[in-house]
Amino acid sequence: MADAPAREDKPRTRGAGRNAPQGPSPFRVDAAALPAEKFSDPVLTAKGERRATVGLKQLETLWFNTGTLCNLACATCYIESSPTNDALIYIKARDVARFLDEAQGTGTREIGFTGGEPFMNPDFLAILDDALDRGFEALVLSNAMKPMRRHEEALLDLKRRYGDRLTIRVSLDHHTRAGHEGERGSRSWEPAIAGLKWLSDNGFDIAVAGRLLPGEGMVEARAGYADLFAEQNIRIDAQDPMRLVLFPEMDETRDVAEITTDCWDILGKSPDDIMCATSRMVVHRKGEPAPRVAACTLIPHDEGFDMGATLAEASGEVSLNHPHCARFCVLGGASCSA
Repeated sequence: MADAPAREDKPRTRGAGRNAPQGPSPFRVDAAALPAEKFSDPVLTAKGERRATVGLKQLETLWFNTGTLCNLACATCYIESSPTNDALIYIKARDVARFLDEAQGTGTREIGFTGGEPFMNPDFLAILDDALDRGFEALVLSNAMKPMRRHEEALLDLKRRYGDRLTIRVSLDHHTRAGHEGERGSRSWEPAIAGLKWLSDNGFDIAVAGRLLPGEGMVEARAGYADLFAEQNIRIDAQDPMRLVLFPEMDETRDVAEITTDCWDILGKSPDDIMCATSRMVVHRKGEPAPRVAACTLIPHDEGFDMGATLAEASGEVSLNHPHCARFCVLGGASCSA
């Protein structure tokens, strides 16, 4: 496996926001700067070895980025969502419907929604209803704060009609207030806990997405979340990796190994295990006339990961030519899907 261009593949338009974190995030990647020669060629690594690719086995999860606007400006948000970043504009219900039309009958099981904060998109409740009404399962990634709480009655109605086909995964970066607010800013802990408790108390199908602090082990982290869930009477089994998802860190400016074709045997993994073997994400980039399909949820702006205007066009192979491919998906073994 080869050693792991520092490049700007997303607009730097972060807005501060009144609750923006002060100082460095407690979550950080401890590595040297990424050498410019890495991840610069979709075919070969910096050492001249054949770069690994992943083919689309089956489109199991179709993601929609609802827009990068968010009520928070987190310290290390991979997509730099904030109250002012509209690099990905609000996606419209009519555009989502076109992709859902295409996804029906293809074996797609799940429709995922991420942002930004999805509940800030004015069309989002209609979009969510449409996806569920067509028979898909729906996974919504939310911070469970005020934008979501404004729609309590509508959410209760969706739960009544569609039951556990609707899952809401709440971002709770750490099981301590200090860890969570170090990333998301002051006064972000209590509203997030309150929103998560409201979902739990009302019987929604829920999950939590968190992260490990540097030096914190998986066992320690799950125990910390278990104590928190018990204290708050939140109905989540912290030992269930589908209910408490602990993601690896991402920082495209830090060094990481490039993934070669030999890595599959070295690591004992298959390309079919990687997120882009089973998912794609629809985004509407600011300035573009219509939404397009990106290879995955993590890399919406890089032209090398633009797959086309339709799901059919987006069925080609993906070259693992980005630090996130290595750190998050292959070496971290993570996937955004349920």
